[in-house]
Amino acid sequence: QVQLVESGGGLVQAGDSLRLSCVASGRTFDRAIMAWFRQAPGKEREFVAALAWSGSTYYTDSVKDRFTISREGAKNTVYLQMNSLKPEDTAVYYCATRPFSYGDYRLLSQYDYWGQGTQVTVSS
Repeated sequence: QVQLVESGGGLVQAGDSLRLSCVASGRTFDRAIMAWFRQAPGKEREFVAALAWSGSTYYTDSVKDRFTISREGAKNTVYLQMNSLKPEDTAVYYCATRPFSYGDYRLLSQYDYWGQGTQVTVSS
């Protein structure tokens, strides 16, 4: 079992920054990928960013050069630094993890543990 707890969401203005945190606990030693997804009202949950245990990072095109995913290993914490936020970034952000590194990291179905989500609202 793996538990994921997100925090750091809030209400900000366009152009502002936020840093989301995801703390993992439990059986974390076999987690190959940590990722962030988001779900806007009325839309499907979508991939945002992923971090492999090797250190490789992946981003969806709309957040490249604005968002950064990173890890603080000693604390089993994954961060999502979000800069230059836009109203279209408004969504509930979810942390997720899976035990294997192969396959399409963008697919929700390949993640076996999810956090409860944290709301990010960007006003124009």
